[in-house]
Amino acid sequence: MTFEILGVGDVGAKRSDLASMFAPVRDTLRAGAVTFGQLETVVSDRGAIVPNAKLAMRATSALAPVLADAGFTMMSFAGNHCLDWGFDAFADTLAHMESAKVAIAGAGTNLAASLRPVVQQIGDVRVAMIAASSILPEGYAARSDKPGCAPLRAHTFYEQIEHDQPGTPARIRSHADRTDLAALLAAIRQAKRDNGLVVLSLHWGIHMVRGSLAEYQIEVAKAAIDAGADVIFGHHPHLMKGIGFHRGKPIFYSLGNFAIEQPHVWDPAIIKTDSFRHLVSLNPSWSMDATYMLPEETRITGIAKLTVRDGAVVETRLLPAWIEDDSAPRPLRAGDPHFARVFSYLVEVTDAEGLATRITRDGDTLLLREA
Repeated sequence: MTFEILGVGDVGAKRSDLASMFAPVRDTLRAGAVTFGQLETVVSDRGAIVPNAKLAMRATSALAPVLADAGFTMMSFAGNHCLDWGFDAFADTLAHMESAKVAIAGAGTNLAASLRPVVQQIGDVRVAMIAASSILPEGYAARSDKPGCAPLRAHTFYEQIEHDQPGTPARIRSHADRTDLAALLAAIRQAKRDNGLVVLSLHWGIHMVRGSLAEYQIEVAKAAIDAGADVIFGHHPHLMKGIGFHRGKPIFYSLGNFAIEQPHVWDPAIIKTDSFRHLVSLNPSWSMDATYMLPEETRITGIAKLTVRDGAVVETRLLPAWIEDDSAPRPLRAGDPHFARVFSYLVEVTDAEGLATRITRDGDTLLLREA
């Protein structure tokens, strides 16, 4: 039996016509037997903004059936916005998505529930998805007695490069929290024993900085695949990062934005905050007076496409797409200049991080192979 798993980056809509966000890609997304996206926003009609939310994102409950109609079958809710509107809105999100029959991973009523995989049966193959987040505002991580998202905390330290040169720049080092990583790997191993394929979704990495990967991401990616993950779909940086492989398994370090509103749509006052000014400083090519204010490279996106045959992933591709001024993604054909832009960008950021991946054009897709 042959089928396809599709994966995209950040998703969230807040507009009068919610379906318009997904109209250009609806047919493509619905063609996947399994279609994944990162649910970046709370889906609820109630709640109050918590004090430590930097950009409180909330979509109405009407978004849930729209996501289902757009083709999504599995989504991660493990991220740094899951508790922006408190526990009631968090619980509403899980309930609304369940009602719409979109399976949610990475978030739950306690730590065990947040690490529990969601499973989709495709013929005789069971596809399991686990999700976790390294981007964790205080209190957002699930605990044994508290709702939240599955944590994969990481620790940062600074290593002086030249020990005889005080005051010089340091090397930034990072590693995964050993307890969180052990719990995640145990969940992956169990999911692999119980199912045929394991999809891992990770909210991680360095936001808004072109190409750069954190040290802990390489560590976690290899360990997760060694434990049984068949693909890693990463997100959070809001732009695409390099694509790697480990033991023949693809690692999408960041699928970038996909179908998500601009920051000021969620909160018009955000542009006046210190946290937003810091974000802008990381990638200064913003157009603050434009409808699409984010840097041009955040328009680069795509749909990861994994072909599964006889229970194994046999081919990995990316379907390039471009985010328009209305924040909606549009699929690209090979003759479109934006197709070449996506292609060259991915080659650039993949090579810059030393990832051994060969990216080639093949019709209207990019074929990805381990080099």
